[in-house]
Amino acid sequence: MPSCVFCRIAAGAAPAHLVLDEPELLGFLDARPLFRGHVLVVPRAHHETLLDLPPAGIAPLFAAVQRVARAVESARGADGSFVAVNNRISQSVPHLHVHVVPRRKGDGLKGFFWPRTRYRSDEEMADVQARLRAALAR
Repeated sequence: MPSCVFCRIAAGAAPAHLVLDEPELLGFLDARPLFRGHVLVVPRAHHETLLDLPPAGIAPLFAAVQRVARAVESARGADGSFVAVNNRISQSVPHLHVHVVPRRKGDGLKGFFWPRTRYRSDEEMADVQARLRAALAR
């Protein structure tokens, strides 16, 4: 997709600071990182969301994400990492990408997370559980 910046990066037509360059996948520094070392891992082929990625692409993508997370933690001296995928909502580029962000205890990353809530009752929780199970069975 010529209008997709990640497709242009994959084609070598747009610059990026590559940290992973494989036939099917790329990893590059996010231009607007949460913290230095924030990497985006993307399939070279254009898939807008995780839901659009063919099943055969899932294992290679997340194996690469795992390797990148290990490298990010090691190279940045991080205590851990945050790994996330947005599907449409909050997805600034409509090309599947996995964020790998180095984290340190007390790093101040709080506003990035949404407020937590509770179910109103066990019955409500059971209803949500049943709906999700039914959707998975389809």
